Amino acid sequence: MFKFLFNNNKEEGDIVMSNTKLSKTQKIKNLFNKGATVTWKQLRTVYDLRSPAAMVGKLRLQGMMIYENRTSAGVSYRVGTPSKAVIAAGQTALFGTQGYATQA
Repeated sequence: MFKFLFNNNKEEGDIVMSNTKLSKTQKIKNLFNKGATVTWKQLRTVYDLRSPAAMVGKLRLQGMMIYENRTSAGVSYRVGTPSKAVIAAGQTALFGTQGYATQA
């Protein structure tokens, strides 16, 4: 009758529910991945970050292309696609200038 309570053998298709708590970093990552524009004040108050700029810097180091928009209303952040110039600058920083032989 109560077999489901004591069944430790998980089978395919079984639903396992858990309450895993996401870290603040993962919450912010998920927010940016949804395409949302996030304000500095929102990161500070809603997500309880002491330094929103430090979190943005951390995410940038992890490879997210986060742009900062400064207006009279405050600072906001958004995720975007890097331009060709940014990619070229990164490759030059990593590999240096490489001369390529041209074919005549």
